Amino acid sequence: MTAAALTFLALLFVALPASANSCEGLATLHLPHTTITGAELVTAGGFTPATGKPLADLPAFCRVTATVKPSADSDILVEVWMPQSGWNERLEGTGNGGFAGKISYGALAEGLRRGYAVANTDMGMATPPGATAGIFINRPERWIDWGYRATHEMTLLAKQVVRAYYTRDARHTYFVGCSTGGEQALMESQRYPDDYDGIVGGAAAQNRTGVHASILWNFAANERTPASYLPADARSLLSLAVVHACDTLDGVKDGVINDPTQCHFDPSSLQCKGADQENCLTASQVETAKQLYTGPVNPRTGQSLYPGLPKGSEFGWDGLDPNHGGTPPYAPIFQWVFGANWDWRQFDFDQQDTLYTGKLAGMVNATSADIDSFRQHGHKLLMYHGWSDWLVAPGESINYYNSVLARDQGIQPVTPLNESLRLFMVPGMAHCGGGPGATHFDALGAVVDWVEHGVAPNEIIAGKLPPGESNGPVVFQRPLCPYPRTAQYRGTGNTNDASSFACTDPNLMTR
Repeated sequence: MTAAALTFLALLFVALPASANSCEGLATLHLPHTTITGAELVTAGGFTPATGKPLADLPAFCRVTATVKPSADSDILVEVWMPQSGWNERLEGTGNGGFAGKISYGALAEGLRRGYAVANTDMGMATPPGATAGIFINRPERWIDWGYRATHEMTLLAKQVVRAYYTRDARHTYFVGCSTGGEQALMESQRYPDDYDGIVGGAAAQNRTGVHASILWNFAANERTPASYLPADARSLLSLAVVHACDTLDGVKDGVINDPTQCHFDPSSLQCKGADQENCLTASQVETAKQLYTGPVNPRTGQSLYPGLPKGSEFGWDGLDPNHGGTPPYAPIFQWVFGANWDWRQFDFDQQDTLYTGKLAGMVNATSADIDSFRQHGHKLLMYHGWSDWLVAPGESINYYNSVLARDQGIQPVTPLNESLRLFMVPGMAHCGGGPGATHFDALGAVVDWVEHGVAPNEIIAGKLPPGESNGPVVFQRPLCPYPRTAQYRGTGNTNDASSFACTDPNLMTR
């Protein structure tokens, strides 16, 4: 009998608590390789987690905490929050960020306020104070947990806890995540196609090894020589010049580059001439900018290893500054392969990159174009990515979308791709939020309508909020369009209104 069949049989014989509607009774729930460590009813109002900021405006909810150990080296923490009343009969799995190692309480609170039963996991990567994920060198079971297993285990646990508490299954199940959460989203659709009815994956770091090679490349470009460094004033100059050159390509001047692939700005236009060194870039700085736009390349073969950063992302390049921390983010993933003494400045984008990718890709990359089962069962995947993302290059989401499209051309799928997968590129949005564009939108609501009412999202209305605000008066709105369509100004109407823009296929446009 397969492991999957054994797990299924085990779940059929879950021991329910003495009182199915008692939150505290869930402490007696027995699940495979799982220990329920807490079950408590939290009164309406505020909640302060052991780590993270206090949370306000929460309804009363049942909080279940658990530890899951699917392998001898696993130690996966999971929390499930369920509204005491007003449950919308939906379960929402939520994603995380970076190496995780902690519960994302903000994601739990957001879903709970909307009436969802919600779940989150630390992905099995908790570290002692002062330690990093480097402690998981030579521990492949932890890499597997982080890569995909923890999210699936969280989902199985959450479904059983919801069933026990409400005495019925969730009517629909959804997953929402961005960055690492976007990778979790795509991994679920590829490896566990029946875990969720609808999935939202934002700024997906699905090519995990490529993301970190890209970050390393960008740091190295700034340190290639002492003259290569792009200081803050140079980055600002570059940002202003790019926006000035490409802002109006969508027909309106709003400080947002609508489609960076149509922006052909050349940083050489800013190169200093003669002895004048004011308001210009040196030849070395121009070369650095070009390397960031190009992305990592194998120096021997010339093969692109990951897309470059988009035009319009320059305002976020402060995060690529070696002087702001010294070590690239996520360095521990390289230590897993090369050891604790690994020196990022000596990384070889030929042989070492091949070794690093070969060792980890099968566990941490969600790049398979095979989502056939997910699609055949009628499930929906909505991807989105900020066009000004300076951390996870947006070109990689387009690469993934195109890989699924190319697969379809060879296998004659049952349904067209746009009936199960849509990608929305978000002009002017940085990594998972922020930036000058209209970046506030309801992706979960769109996928719920798609799953439950068959209303495919032909556009999603996004709003620009005042700086630092999570709600309040909208400064302007734009429609987000399914790739490859982009929003173009109709030529008349208020440029702050979404209705003044139309989703247009750039391949059918003439300029």
